[in-house]
Amino acid sequence: MKFMFISDIHGSFLDLQQAIKVFESEKAEKLIILGDYLNHGPRNPLPEGYDTKQSASLLNEYKKKIIGIRGNCDSEVDQMMLEFPVLESSCRIFMDDISVYLHHGHKNTPEELSKFLPAKTVVLSGHTHIPKIQEENSLIFVNPGSISIPKSEDGKCYGILSVEQGKKSIEIKGLFDSLVKKCLLF
Repeated sequence: MKFMFISDIHGSFLDLQQAIKVFESEKAEKLIILGDYLNHGPRNPLPEGYDTKQSASLLNEYKKKIIGIRGNCDSEVDQMMLEFPVLESSCRIFMDDISVYLHHGHKNTPEELSKFLPAKTVVLSGHTHIPKIQEENSLIFVNPGSISIPKSEDGKCYGILSVEQGKKSIEIKGLFDSLVKKCLLF
């Protein structure tokens, strides 16, 4: 079982096209999107290739493979353009014996999450545009960064959560083929 996860598209059709190519080449079963689909937000510059209509159209082609949650730049207008649910602020999924909690990352602190999530839960979030894999408060926090407006030297990134032949791993990779971070899970 293999899931690809991305965050903070912010309407960049060019970067979304690249992410979809990577999704296909990774042969992932699902594409998890951790919010901020179409709108660039007031604190961000317009990303290269900004085209919300084409971005929505491309995302809708993959609607049966997308698991999405709401980011701080998403609204009811985005939901009107997208043909899959994007307004839930969080959700939990289970892969094999791994509990995965999805949220954008702008509301709950690691301390708050550790009060209601079981130990060893993988917490996937976006929002900061900075990729990371870090264990804290008995949880594993993973952020793929942004595919369109990176805010670190790692550049545009995505993540892979994989359970294959008994191996459980998380990788953060550059959108253009470089390995950024890797973590083997229990």
